[in-house]
Amino acid sequence: MNAWDIYTFDPGYGDHPAVIISEPNRVANKPLIEILLCSSQRPNRAAKPNEVLLDTADGLSWETLCKCDLILAVDKSDLHTERGSVTPERRKQIVRTMIAAHGWNRL
Repeated sequence: MNAWDIYTFDPGYGDHPAVIISEPNRVANKPLIEILLCSSQRPNRAAKPNEVLLDTADGLSWETLCKCDLILAVDKSDLHTERGSVTPERRKQIVRTMIAAHGWNRL
């Protein structure tokens, strides 16, 4: 389990892809890690400004919207079924989108 890996997580309403965004030392040594939740359905619209579109290049079965405006802290034991890993270019896009979605670029 590493930063930028995509696993399956159930937030209480069914399994969804989840991108691990915690710093690598936290992922290796702590039970709680940070994730971004993704949609479980194929999108029927373009990504909103707070979302990044992931796809088969990232290890998913189809195009999936990754929601970058809400960071969840979860017990890593609640993650199951590794799906893939976010590509380096999309990692940059996720970070840029997180910064904008949280308004951190206005500081």
